This record gives sequence, structure tokens and C-alpha cells, in this order.
Amino acid sequence: MRIVYMGTPDFAVNPLHALAEAGYEVVGVVTQPDKPKGRGKTMLPTPVKEEAMKHGFPVFQPVKVRDPEFQEVLEGLEPDIIVVAAFGQIIPKSILELPKYGCINIHASLLPKYRGAAPIQQAVIDGEKESGVTIMQMGAGLDTGDMISKIIVPLAADETGGSLFDKLAEAGAKLLIATLPHIFDGTAVYEKQPEESPTPYAGMITKQMGLMDFSKSAAELERLVRGLNPWPSAFTFYNGKTLKVWESFVAESDDLNQAEPGTVVKADKKGIYVACGEGVLVLSQVQLEGKKRMDADAFLRGCRIEAGNRFADKKE
Repeated sequence: MRIVYMGTPDFAVNPLHALAEAGYEVVGVVTQPDKPKGRGKTMLPTPVKEEAMKHGFPVFQPVKVRDPEFQEVLEGLEPDIIVVAAFGQIIPKSILELPKYGCINIHASLLPKYRGAAPIQQAVIDGEKESGVTIMQMGAGLDTGDMISKIIVPLAADETGGSLFDKLAEAGAKLLIATLPHIFDGTAVYEKQPEESPTPYAGMITKQMGLMDFSKSAAELERLVRGLNPWPSAFTFYNGKTLKVWESFVAESDDLNQAEPGTVVKADKKGIYVACGEGVLVLSQVQLEGKKRMDADAFLRGCRIEAGNRFADKKE
């Protein structure tokens, strides 16, 4: 079977590698254009492009896949199926209907939950006990196509957006290889999704989402810290500087919570104890603007923070 693969970030690398290892005929890999990165603005390839080059797969990087010129190229590849994983562009109907077996998507959630661009982080932020990957037939709607197969991945108590990302990328690759034979031999079962998702749409993650609102509960903020680790990270402001929070935990005792939200009630080797709308959050690993990431014990030796100090929701 002739496969065209469409993907861009790290999440999409494992499935492409799995296709190569399984011996499938990948006739083309479509990924986003190279972008400048770093201070020197060096043009760097996408992770999927790097993986494709390792296997000698032809690479295509259209600015827009809906452009007629690219669609002609795609038609020339004569794909039997198109596999999509976090590609980054909306696939037009003309492409969805091009291959014999259509286009399938490797989506990082247990659909119909968490349709959208950031299901991984949102699952951690919402305190889900499990996540997973769904392979679905792509249609005109956003993540609303028929479900073909699923794999469940439990979330650890200390799960971060980054660690779940890695788990789901690996799970998605295994699920793809297990699912393709059923699609090709006609034994795959296609299950329609309900119109409404049981969870809100998981929109794009933005840096501003990381701003910590201490009027929320300590438990909510602890999940936010984990969900946005490693990017874009949770943060607050202290003395006019951004303070990123990389790790935190909820204090065992509520006796400390007798101050306004955002107020430091205690600081010791374990961390900086901050009053929240409910409970106390302990900031155990932080990074002050212009400084290195460090455990709270080391941070407090160089930055004086004590009971009564307050964190702000903007630079002052």
C-alpha cells in the first residue's frame, strides 16, 4: 500500500518511524516549512522532516496544502491512504477524498473527549485519570470523524504534559501499526462520534494560559503546573520579575491557609508556601527571570522570600 504521511512535531515522529520499521511503502512525507530558530535565526527542519530524511523518504513542505500546485503533486504520488499526526494545517475535502482508504488521523485523546489542538496538556490540567490515542477517519469537522481504534494510557500522579506527550507518541505508533492491516483488509470497525464532546474543546496552548491565579484551589494550580511543563510553563510575578514554576505540590495541612490568595505563608527547604483560594500550594522548583531553574531550597538561599510577601498577576 502506498502511504503519504503528514506530520510536523515530535509527537508525529514515532508513528513515521514505526511505518518505516514495519516496511510500509511511504511514498511521501508532508510537513510544515522549515522555520528560523534561536538568536541566529538558523533555519531548522521539523522533527518529522529529520526522521523522514533518515529513511530516505521524499519530503514536501507546502506553505498551504490546499494550493492547487501541491494538490497536483499529491495526486501524482497516488496514495492509497494518508496518515496524519499533528500536521498543523486543515486538510481540505479534496485531499480527504483523494486516497482509496481516505485520510486517518492519530489523535492524542480518547475521542470524543478533548477534540482540538492540545488534548495532552488539557487532560493533565483537568485531572484526568487516563488518556490515550484514537485513530479516526478524517472528515470535514475538527476531530469529529468516525473512530477506528483506541488505546488507553493511565496518567501517573506526577504526570506532566511532557511525560504524557512521550507516552502517547509511543502508544500512537503502536496503535497505527496494529490498525492499518484492519483498514486494508476491510475488517476495521468504524464508530460514529456523538455530535457533542463530553469535554470542552482543547484549544491551542498559549503562554498566557500559564499565569497562575491564586484565587483558584491549590489542587487546580498544581495540575496547571504539571500540564504546562515543559511548555509554556506556569508562572507568576515577584518583585516585577517573572517567576516560572516548574514543580509544586499541595500542602498536606490547611492550617496555613489564613491569608489572602497569592500571599506567602511560609518558606523552607521544601518550598514556598502560597495561600490559594482553597488550600496552600508549595512551589518546590522555580526559575526567576534571567536565572537558572532550581529547587526552592537553592533558590531561597539567593532570593529572600518570607511570610507576608505576595505574588502578583502582572509585572509591577
